[in-house]
Amino acid sequence: MAGPLSHIRVLDLSRIMAGPWCGQVLADLGADVIKIERAGVGDDTRRWGPPYLKDKSGAATKESGYYLSVNRGKRSVELDLASAEGQEIARSIAAESDILLENFKSGDLARYGLGYDDLKKINPRLIYCSITGFGSDGPKAKDVAYDFMIQAMGGLMSVTGEADGVAGGGPQKVGVPIIDIVTGMYAAVGVLAALARRNETGIGDFIDLAMLDVSTAILANQAMNYLVSDTVPVRRGNKHPNIQPQDVLAVKDGHIVLAVGNDEQFVRFADTIGRADLAADERFRLNEARVRNLPELMTIISGRLMQNTVDFWLNAFRIANVPCGPINTIDRVFAEPQVEHRQMLRHLPHPLAGTVPQVVSPLRFQNSPLSYDAAPPLLGAHTAQVLAELGIGKAKPDDA
Repeated sequence: MAGPLSHIRVLDLSRIMAGPWCGQVLADLGADVIKIERAGVGDDTRRWGPPYLKDKSGAATKESGYYLSVNRGKRSVELDLASAEGQEIARSIAAESDILLENFKSGDLARYGLGYDDLKKINPRLIYCSITGFGSDGPKAKDVAYDFMIQAMGGLMSVTGEADGVAGGGPQKVGVPIIDIVTGMYAAVGVLAALARRNETGIGDFIDLAMLDVSTAILANQAMNYLVSDTVPVRRGNKHPNIQPQDVLAVKDGHIVLAVGNDEQFVRFADTIGRADLAADERFRLNEARVRNLPELMTIISGRLMQNTVDFWLNAFRIANVPCGPINTIDRVFAEPQVEHRQMLRHLPHPLAGTVPQVVSPLRFQNSPLSYDAAPPLLGAHTAQVLAELGIGKAKPDDA
């Protein structure tokens, strides 16, 4: 496989989303990612359906959409890590790997002789990334966690959703498992940073990555708004807490997202809606004033926007270079001309379905272009192949 990491092997002992997301990022970059799955069962997400991929005859397979979203480009090996044989095979793969990803409960792999202290003895160059809900220490270190509960505990749901007292008000989770995904991205950053350091020292590292830490870290401006003001941020629906006007706004035949980002853009916005005077009004001239006087501003601009359609305003604001966009449903995302042009949707060969759709990496390398050759693997599809590479057993001709 091509890509800047085509010289790197990854032992992926993780399941669900955060670790596998990191593994898929690395696989997209060209790494040989060996995904270890429970014998006869596989990754939990294989059963997280419906929907399931349909085979060539139109019948549902056992490949769930959830699993297919996060395991592209890997090789699947079935192992029983509770057995001595499975542990020995895992150690053999780790000895030949550059990176190990795992999201077992803190301390579980050490019971199998697969903790970092065990494996660094046989491979001191190994970069070992442990992803847990709460980290390797602290009062919750042994607790199980899922994305939904961490979105709640980490404060994200307290600033997501409509305000209390408004129709539909109350805390909301993000529509994708955002903490898992961002944790996976942090894991990718961490292992690549450790890889760069290893090039200098020859020594690997242990990365202790906690989902609650990630959730706290990505509070970003909302965290600093609180820390510098001692005022607890609240849910504001789609209204930005610091920059205005930024909101979902009704127009004649639907809604648009308006994202005015500075005072210069506001001048162009005001002119486009036929209210150039607003940019000279002291209540609205500067962003700070617009934030403080938002109810009055929204009353004025909402009335103007209701006079024309989605298409009219999208075109007018594009000409004026004012950030504005439609609220696309998922199907319309893939019909978006820019998304089509960038080829974010590809169809990869699949042994059951013929092809499987995949939303590919957004990374574009000029000198090391990425290739997408391998669909998410069937359970255990590469067990014999990988064991043969280790000198155990013999690969079957149909293994790929």
